[in-house]
Amino acid sequence: MVSTTRWLAFLFFCTVLAQISAAQNPHGALRGVVQDASGGRIIGAKVIVVAADSSSERDAETSARGEFRVDDLLPGVYHVRIESAGLEPVESRVEVQVSSIYDVNVTMKPAGVRQEVNVSTEASSITTQPIDVSSTVQQGIVTARDLYEIPLAHRSFANIAYLVPGTEPVEPSDPSKARITAVSTGGSSGLNNEVSVDGADNSDDYIGGFLQNFSPESIEEFAFRTSQENADTGRTTAGSVVISTRRGTDNWHGDFSFYERAAAMNARFPIENPEPDPKQPFSRQNYVGTLGGAIKPGRLWFFSSFEYVHEDASIAYSPSSQKEFNALAALASQGLIPGVASISAPKNTPVPFNDFLGMVRLDWKQSARSQWFLRAAADSYLTKNDLIQQGTLPSTGATSHSNYLNLAIGERYAFSPSWIESFLFGANGLHHTEARNDYLGFSMEFPFSASFRTISGLDTFGDNQFATAITAFPVLRNQEKYQLRYDVSHSSGRHAPSFGINFIHEPVLSGALSGTAETVLSYPQDPSFYAANPSKFFFSPGCANKPDPTSGIRCTPVPAGDGSFSQSVQRL
Repeated sequence: MVSTTRWLAFLFFCTVLAQISAAQNPHGALRGVVQDASGGRIIGAKVIVVAADSSSERDAETSARGEFRVDDLLPGVYHVRIESAGLEPVESRVEVQVSSIYDVNVTMKPAGVRQEVNVSTEASSITTQPIDVSSTVQQGIVTARDLYEIPLAHRSFANIAYLVPGTEPVEPSDPSKARITAVSTGGSSGLNNEVSVDGADNSDDYIGGFLQNFSPESIEEFAFRTSQENADTGRTTAGSVVISTRRGTDNWHGDFSFYERAAAMNARFPIENPEPDPKQPFSRQNYVGTLGGAIKPGRLWFFSSFEYVHEDASIAYSPSSQKEFNALAALASQGLIPGVASISAPKNTPVPFNDFLGMVRLDWKQSARSQWFLRAAADSYLTKNDLIQQGTLPSTGATSHSNYLNLAIGERYAFSPSWIESFLFGANGLHHTEARNDYLGFSMEFPFSASFRTISGLDTFGDNQFATAITAFPVLRNQEKYQLRYDVSHSSGRHAPSFGINFIHEPVLSGALSGTAETVLSYPQDPSFYAANPSKFFFSPGCANKPDPTSGIRCTPVPAGDGSFSQSVQRL
């Protein structure tokens, strides 16, 4: 009796885990009702579901109420055939979407009356998507058609996510990840959304939001849940993004794209870049390619994608900023800034950016019951003169370099038509560095630089402090994460109770804040004031001297320190 009680307690514990697990299921489901011409439910009808692109097959039978359900289907088009003794078979073409349930109701006629049901006449789109009444989850599905047809201004799949009701774009709070689009749900910051790719966790556990970026060409479709999330979503206080990547088919296919954008296609910012100054330099090229097909038709499929981004952007300085830069240069030429004989005051500063995104996926049909997939994706980008904004000179910039890697291997196994299990192992990592453009040993702050545009902090000239008025951000980040997930579902008529366990082990979540010794000088007036009144200007290396208290100038010595941090995180 005791052992039985403990066993029941363990099963209850596993069921509770299903309610709090942090994974997200990227598969869809198909369910329906089969009846005859009089409306009577048909019991024991055989339902055969075959993937249109890979010939993978799943079977089910209608229950005592004439209902059926097929779970754990990868997003895509399926051919459905329903057979019952004495009745004419019914065939239909349906499209199953990521993290969604597709309902189909079928009426069978007596043998000899040929019929074919065309459920879907065109590919689905977020722009024409009906409300899903089969689930309490509020979400929008961005399909392959959307990713293919809707223009993407920044070549980020998240741009289309803004079409989902309840979302809007928001500036990322982490300036070192400004290239990865943030999406706000319900007015949130966008940092509390949970993200998964093929069921593998892809959330940034340091700052929040997306961790690794994926090329739109590598994505089959994704669901954006904005509220009322299922039990397979945890840790989020806002929304969740469930992404499914593309896979190979029995037919070899591939494409290549080239995108070009030049300064002539960019609007002029009249405040920062007014006439008659020439328009600030800009050019961007995207090289995109995909290739996929069957290594062994009906058994083994391959898909790959790559994207390379080469961008020569720039920061244009407004006339008011140029005026202050020239005044600061005049102070340096007068020898008032020891160790700095001259300061360049450009009209704009180049900000080159290069990014490579690649993905490879293998799908293997081991048997009629077992299917495996292996997917690897990488993202490596380099930004020079990063963090420079209006009102800050190139010395305050940095070279930003990030390397991401995301791996996933998983299996779906059918014990029977009604019992399905899935296993997933995921791993991902990040190594990010920020290296200062200059190591002058000091930082000068002037009021005209401290604006909402200045994510580099309050610096105008000198070493970047990697700090803003409200927070500091790291110059080094390392993240290493491993995930094991196991789910079991049982289809019974139109219902599918499920339970599972999800374990995330994150042995490395570390980094470092800037720990370089420097002198921080904060001035209450802009450089033009001190250029007109040089006697009121103050500069002291290491703050060996103290400024006049009535001047409002602050000189703060910052000693060298160890800004490193590290922790290990486990989630169950």
